[in-house]
Amino acid sequence: MQLLLDSLIAFLQSTGIAKIFAATESTAIALGGIDVGAIIMIGISFVLLYLAIGKGFEPLLLLPIAFGMLLANLPMSNIMHIEYFIGDGTDPNFQINYGEVLHHGGLFDLLYMGVKLGIYPPLIFMGIGAMTDFSPLISNPKSLLLGAAAQLGVFVAFFGALLLGFNLLEAMSIGIIGGADGPTAILVTKTLAPTLLPAIAIAAYSYMALIPIIQPPIMKALTTKKERAVKMTTLREVSKTEKIVFPIIVATVVILIVPDAAPLIGSLMLGNLFKESGVTERLSKTVQNELINIITIFLGVTVGATASANTFLKKETIFIIILGLVAFCISTVGGLLFGKLMYYVTGGKINPLIGSAGVSAVPMAARVSQTVGQKEDPTNFLLMHAMGPNVAGVIGSAVAAGVFLTFAKFFA
Repeated sequence: MQLLLDSLIAFLQSTGIAKIFAATESTAIALGGIDVGAIIMIGISFVLLYLAIGKGFEPLLLLPIAFGMLLANLPMSNIMHIEYFIGDGTDPNFQINYGEVLHHGGLFDLLYMGVKLGIYPPLIFMGIGAMTDFSPLISNPKSLLLGAAAQLGVFVAFFGALLLGFNLLEAMSIGIIGGADGPTAILVTKTLAPTLLPAIAIAAYSYMALIPIIQPPIMKALTTKKERAVKMTTLREVSKTEKIVFPIIVATVVILIVPDAAPLIGSLMLGNLFKESGVTERLSKTVQNELINIITIFLGVTVGATASANTFLKKETIFIIILGLVAFCISTVGGLLFGKLMYYVTGGKINPLIGSAGVSAVPMAARVSQTVGQKEDPTNFLLMHAMGPNVAGVIGSAVAAGVFLTFAKFFA
């Protein structure tokens, strides 16, 4: 009987529940022996799960991120060991501890190698390229300027981070949140400031998911009813030749100017060429469906799993969340203001609302432009016009990332 009782006690002490109520200050954010940090992180994961499932905010990304965060913060799950990838967080040049990952790593440690080695973000860009129609941008090249203007938040957040005491590489990683492009933010951060990856990735994807809430008030504040009601003329039809030549030229020109943008721009344009060439239908369908879905799962759960209490619950995280929101808002403002400029220059032929779609969140930002425009005039259809700046924003954020990565080499 005593043996059975001792076994029961030993079992209870080995559970995660016991671990939560027997935490030490040296191993967790503890208060009175209770692992408060784990409880907070589990609560945050529940909120993100609600936003993904209950509100439908970017569920394909937010749901795996939230669930990965939940699993990693359940005590004794041993599914993720972020210290294998960032050390104790004090050495920015720390490399992967391959021995620990291969011999003692959990499931997410092995999957996280794709993030740390920079494999997942370019593959996601390949899928995005295969799903993207560049016709609106080709038909109206001026929309490229709107995509460029919407990168304003990247540089505002960069300088803001420097003022708050972040070092140069960390500021570059934080700034890229303003591009509203999760894979780009991950690629830059894992390279320049890996200790900030949990906060930056979650901030980037959360603001992408909240586009329908964040952007409309800014759009209405900066535009008049007359401007929002502008109907734009139908875009010209783009030939197949133009669609095929476009990704080849963009990849060549951009990579010649910003070589460090090659992984993202090259993958984006290769995926688009699969789609537009007409001779690789099987590859196009695979990239659009199976490949991007698998990579999205791996990327989401592992990035979420990096958000443990010890890496996420810091004052720096609060700064990153605030700077990310500011960057996203400023990017929206930049696109809208340039849209207003184009409205006046063209004599009222450009609806400024499409400027807000210059952020990189495809196609949600374009849909928001369409929704806000239709509230003023239900017969107004801005979606295809907004897709021009939207896909230009994807290119713009990749170029901005390449610029940051290039400059970082001079300060390494």
